[in-house]
Amino acid sequence: MFRLFGGGLLQPPPIRLEGDRAVLRPPQIRDWSAWAQVREESRAFLEPWEPSWPADSLSRAAFQRRLRRAAQEWRDDEGYGFLIFERREGRLAGGITLSNVRRGVAQMGTVGYWIGARHARRGLTSEATVLMLDFAFGQLGLHRVEAACLPHNAPSIGLLEKVGFRREGMARGYLRIDGLWRDHLLYGILKDEWRPVPRG
Repeated sequence: MFRLFGGGLLQPPPIRLEGDRAVLRPPQIRDWSAWAQVREESRAFLEPWEPSWPADSLSRAAFQRRLRRAAQEWRDDEGYGFLIFERREGRLAGGITLSNVRRGVAQMGTVGYWIGARHARRGLTSEATVLMLDFAFGQLGLHRVEAACLPHNAPSIGLLEKVGFRREGMARGYLRIDGLWRDHLLYGILKDEWRPVPRG
């Protein structure tokens, strides 16, 4: 198995995943201001699809807690979080995470993402998902990646099916979103079904 880090990791390693339009890298404390701005200006766009936001969700302290948790998850091989940047302008556009990584007989993880309102429908999220799948199946050596979305989230359904996920069923009361337990469509993709990103 490819190992990305040593036992003394205090923050995620300086890894970059690059596509034609998007660049992914782990968050750093210097990203807080841009991250908070994108999240705040996109609040109405994002809240229907996410867990309820705590009162201090955009504070520097909350962002620091996120970074500490992210570093712990990287160190423990349990989760891998990245921010999404526009390649051309270098602007922060969103985030994508591979969470709940299970090893042993499972070798799987769950992908989730968000994108700022002004950056939506420009192909950044789908390219970020492709880069994450390449990372999951290539560098992490996973066998399966899962995803879930609300049944009325047509853009997310289109994205998942576009990049190769297959719809596998419905989970009742799967996640607490915007204050309510919501049913979710379940999607999965296997390593054998994945076409790696060309390198050249």
